[in-house]
Amino acid sequence: MAQSAEQTIRVGIAGTGSYLPERILTNDDLSKMVDTSDEWILSRTGMSERHIARDDEATSDMAAVAAQRALESAGVAAEDVDLVIVATCTPDMIFPNTACAVQEKIGATNAYCFDLSAACSGFLYGLETARGLIVSGIYSNVLVIGAEKMSCITDWEDRGTCVLFGDGAGAVLVQPLQGEGRGIISSAMGSDGTLGDLLKLPGGGSRFPASNATVNERLHYTKMGGNKVFKNAVVCMAEAGQKVLSQAGLEVSDVDWLIPHQANMRIIKAIADRAAFPMEKVCTNLERVGNISGASVPVALDEAVRDGRIKRGDTILSVVFGAGFTWGAMVLEW
Repeated sequence: MAQSAEQTIRVGIAGTGSYLPERILTNDDLSKMVDTSDEWILSRTGMSERHIARDDEATSDMAAVAAQRALESAGVAAEDVDLVIVATCTPDMIFPNTACAVQEKIGATNAYCFDLSAACSGFLYGLETARGLIVSGIYSNVLVIGAEKMSCITDWEDRGTCVLFGDGAGAVLVQPLQGEGRGIISSAMGSDGTLGDLLKLPGGGSRFPASNATVNERLHYTKMGGNKVFKNAVVCMAEAGQKVLSQAGLEVSDVDWLIPHQANMRIIKAIADRAAFPMEKVCTNLERVGNISGASVPVALDEAVRDGRIKRGDTILSVVFGAGFTWGAMVLEW
């Protein structure tokens, strides 16, 4: 699905918010759990630490805090929210949806709510969905939240994956733009289901319902084919980024900030190299938070807005890639 630069109603982000759990798990901590080391993890991923939620802290708890902060940033009351979209692959439970739990926690009594599943691409998928619904003219205030408790689906005995993931949530309030600014200029999303086996969580669904066998075979944890995922991620994100810039009539030199999915520093550097984009203009936080899947981009965005890096009028390009395979890119004017 793609969007051109021309649209009847301009749509932008009115407020941002994020939340990271208090507990920090360092590379040295991981070296006491599996056969790894700080040097091994840092050299292969660029990560030094990640935040881990409490046992009693669910995805909706983190999402609600991020959502409240986004509403405060935008100066909008929860009862004025029309729709809550939660992008997550770690919902509180299969049903009811996590978005309804967030609605209850923040008091968004007039909103309708649903979850969106696109793994690490989920936040941009949600943002594009919100844009389309607002352009329809029916909705004015849409909360888009990326929230993940990746620690609950991480195999802490697998050193190839357990070093990668963290927990957290990020949120934005999306509105029709008033006055100046272009908001969301262009977007492009894509999928390739033929490669789904390379990144998956097999157990717990209708294919492999929970049983003693699925638990014993550790099918309720993330499984990943590292090298093939890496190659596809670089190609898909780079091509999607170029596509949205072309749709918007922009060049790489017009971009002030690149916010990529925070999966691996080598992937991020490879994307920047392909586009000849300077790393000093890339917003990264994976060294501190790891890969928080659908929460990666909104957390990085909120941090960059709050610390003053992103300023009014800046052009931002975001690219994402996740299980499915799914991918996407979006360019917007802040």
